[in-house]
Amino acid sequence: MSQNLRKLIGTTVMAVYVIVYALLAMMIGALFFADASTLVQTIYYGIAGLAWIVPAGLLIRWMARPDPEDA
Repeated sequence: MSQNLRKLIGTTVMAVYVIVYALLAMMIGALFFADASTLVQTIYYGIAGLAWIVPAGLLIRWMARPDPEDA
């Protein structure tokens, strides 16, 4: 698979992933932490706001892989 194709696929997956992740994080926060203290909500949204970075980083690493050399 060429790097250009990986970038196209990765960009599409990343856009969908971030939107779905954000909506799910907000829904979970509203359902489980609506009555929680401000400190608990801040901790949850801080963690949820940063947790998407690990899968995104792995996807970016996959997208940036160089093309295999033709033998």
